[in-house]
Amino acid sequence: MAIMSSRLIRHEICKDELKSLGARIIDIQGIMFLVKFDLNGNKITYAYHLNEDNTFFLERIKPYLLSIGNYQYEEDIVDVIKVDIEQFVNAMHSSNFEQFIEIDNHLAKLVRLFEDLYLYYNIEKEDLTKLDVSVDCILDNIKEIMKRSERVYTKKDPDVLKEDIEF
Repeated sequence: MAIMSSRLIRHEICKDELKSLGARIIDIQGIMFLVKFDLNGNKITYAYHLNEDNTFFLERIKPYLLSIGNYQYEEDIVDVIKVDIEQFVNAMHSSNFEQFIEIDNHLAKLVRLFEDLYLYYNIEKEDLTKLDVSVDCILDNIKEIMKRSERVYTKKDPDVLKEDIEF
């Protein structure tokens, strides 16, 4: 007869809660989990895994890659995913949703391109300065757009984007 630890029982309860939200969960050898949603044809997928220190690392891998963070408890992961799904459902009402996803994918690809640039090439300081100015311009645009745009999700404050954000 197998005996389950309280941690495993809590994790099973959390997986059941995610399933009740419409998720399909793929268990990869009991240490990594994929949580997949299909929201009106929009696929949203999360991955989380157990770290060496018994915490969990969570990331969204679809529709674009985003590292979300480390969490002590499985319940925290469920709470974060619930809010994230709620925000996506809200964002899907926008007529600009597809363009937002496209831009986010481009930004994720930019990060990878930049990494390839500095790992494979010897870049001149002036060229790095030029890239830095370009990135600062994008960040300034994001801040400016935030200030003049109507906030549509208010149940939680943004994790990073704030009025007084500095780059």
